[in-house]
Amino acid sequence: MRKILNINRKWAFSKQASTVPAEMPTNWCFVNLPHSWNAIDGQDGDNDYYRGTCYYVKSFKSFELPEAEKYYLEIKGANSSADVYLNGKVLAHHDGGYSTWRVDITNGIKDENLLAIAVDNSANDKVYPQMADFTFYGGLYRDVNIICVSDSHFELMHHGGPGLKITPEINGINADVEIETWVVNLKENQKLRYVIKDAEGKAVAEKVTTDTKVSLEINNVHLWNGKKDPYLYTAEIELVDGENVVDNISSRFGCRTFKIDPENGFILNGEEYPLRGVSRHQDRWGLGNALLPKHHEEDIDLICEVGATTIRLAHYQHDQYFYDLCDEKGLVIWAEIPYISNHMPGGRENTISQMKELIVQNYNHPSIVVWGLSNEITMKGDSDPDLLENHEILNDLAHEMDKTRLTTIAAVSMCDIDSPYIQIPDVVSYNHYFGWYGGDTTMNGPWFDNFHAKYPNIPIGCSEYGCEALDWHTSDPKQGDYTEEYQAYYHEELIKQFFSRKYLWATHVWNMFDFGADSRNEGGENGQNHKGLVTFDRKYKKDSFYAYKAWLSDEKFVHICGKRYVDRVEDITKVTVYSNLPEVELFANGKSLGKQTSDVHFFYFDVPNVSETELKAVAGDYKDTSKIRKVEKFNEAYRLRETGAVLNWFDIEEPEGYFSLNDKMSDIMASEEGKQLFMGLMANAMKNHGDKSMMGDMGAEMMSGPMMQMMGGFTVLRLMNLMGAANLHFTKEELLQLNAALNRIKK
Repeated sequence: MRKILNINRKWAFSKQASTVPAEMPTNWCFVNLPHSWNAIDGQDGDNDYYRGTCYYVKSFKSFELPEAEKYYLEIKGANSSADVYLNGKVLAHHDGGYSTWRVDITNGIKDENLLAIAVDNSANDKVYPQMADFTFYGGLYRDVNIICVSDSHFELMHHGGPGLKITPEINGINADVEIETWVVNLKENQKLRYVIKDAEGKAVAEKVTTDTKVSLEINNVHLWNGKKDPYLYTAEIELVDGENVVDNISSRFGCRTFKIDPENGFILNGEEYPLRGVSRHQDRWGLGNALLPKHHEEDIDLICEVGATTIRLAHYQHDQYFYDLCDEKGLVIWAEIPYISNHMPGGRENTISQMKELIVQNYNHPSIVVWGLSNEITMKGDSDPDLLENHEILNDLAHEMDKTRLTTIAAVSMCDIDSPYIQIPDVVSYNHYFGWYGGDTTMNGPWFDNFHAKYPNIPIGCSEYGCEALDWHTSDPKQGDYTEEYQAYYHEELIKQFFSRKYLWATHVWNMFDFGADSRNEGGENGQNHKGLVTFDRKYKKDSFYAYKAWLSDEKFVHICGKRYVDRVEDITKVTVYSNLPEVELFANGKSLGKQTSDVHFFYFDVPNVSETELKAVAGDYKDTSKIRKVEKFNEAYRLRETGAVLNWFDIEEPEGYFSLNDKMSDIMASEEGKQLFMGLMANAMKNHGDKSMMGDMGAEMMSGPMMQMMGGFTVLRLMNLMGAANLHFTKEELLQLNAALNRIKK
């Protein structure tokens, strides 16, 4: 029987070491896994987190291991490349930071052993990701185990997979279940005992054979039916020699059918099942990617509370435990590899190996319905033959390895809908931010209508949309102000547009949670992307969280928005209430301000703002309370101030009738004089800074064409701060010089 020994405890760790030590270090620090060395510097801004090689070392004695004939080291996540050494000898190298991989360590084990793992997250041109809007946390950030098995055992080296592949096919009221496995050193007289058990543990089908691929039938099959009924079976295989069990493996699975229809969206078990949900990054404040099971559980509970039916697990393979939770909760999943932002000619083999690992390791999860080939990969254009060929290879590979699921892409907003890239996968989604990065909220729905009219046979969805919000507040929300009020308005508008278009096969909010993006210096809290419906620490649900809950959740509730926005200057102030009940009544200091009904779940009340007012919203048996307070002067604590910024908006001269750094890029570029001045100054700045940039020519592209159309909603100052993501930094003097020049141009 196999045994799994977890070895997470007490590893010696060093960021300074340059080689594998010959003996157990005494002057290194000790850490328990999971661990990331970027848990702090990967979340504080300036894009200066440590990227390099760090070493983890652990000693063990052979007698401490369970008795076995073969030993495999199992690493569930080492970002992004790693080498394994045992007693000074290198045993394996792996590229790809988000998948499970294993190493046969049997022949290297001695009485006293020194195990070392060198983990490297440094920049290179062959391992994805290398350019993206999130932190590439280094570390051994998931479990590390030693798997102990007999000489005859189920395969452990097949792309890090579970050793069995389960393919159910619905046949009337029954299901034919094909189970395939791989056995190392299958010996004479050894047999395989296959058993399928229902959710209560009762055997419903079984077979004993020497075949490594069998078909079993489940009579009166109980379907996995999303959140309504996420029913799971378990397939168990034992390698037996007489009555002795030599090795054993198992996996849960679900029986379901699905299709994606270009007119009616997602169809689950023959019924329309709208996919409306969120995207998720796996990191946490102060932890990086080094999560514990309780963190995954909290995330899934919050996603279920908001009422989502789907999750896009971006932009890489997530922890197996989280996929298990998705199976259990009935959430429909988009799983993808980190082929993102910047196509690297030397990275093709890595995309292939990461796709193989993703599919093999996750094939049995009924929650997964699409394999994502890439995300925003055409940032620098869609005509590169190598890029297109890479996608054709991945698309064919996914279909060859998995004939039951579809492929998809997340296309960057500027990618032309006529691009050959768009024609490669089975279904398509776009990342659109109209109303945040340029344009306005009204452009979202019509854009998809246009795509659908031109390509009615291609299922289209929205893979990313969102805007940032921190603890900033206003009664007059504007695009780009980072207030909780603008984020709420934005999502109200997008919900009404997206949820009324049934042809959208899936919509995924970007993002469920704020996440680490060390290249970002914006919003007043550097090092994060703040588009989450929930804060990075999972402690605060922003108002927009409740907008989705009102539309998607069956859990009855009422929520008053703006609880963090207490001090208000206006005599009459707007108070927004969200509820999934049809009628809401609002009370101010006990006096009713009337009842409202709404078929869009959003209720707006005009509230007299005098002295201090206690608010109470009542919807059926549910209530919520808040308060507002009349002040004469706007509370500056509610207004955005960039933390550590070279220049803040309030430091900028703004002569009436003339441009400044506080004006939108679209307005300045619409002026011929402004455009010429700005392009000239930017060309100069890029010439001075470009040699220090990983994204050399990216900055120039941001100044023209589709990218500028997308970025037009930014103020110049905000765009300059965002360019930190391209390692393009501007001094206060450079910014003031640009502002002085803009001050001479009439609007």
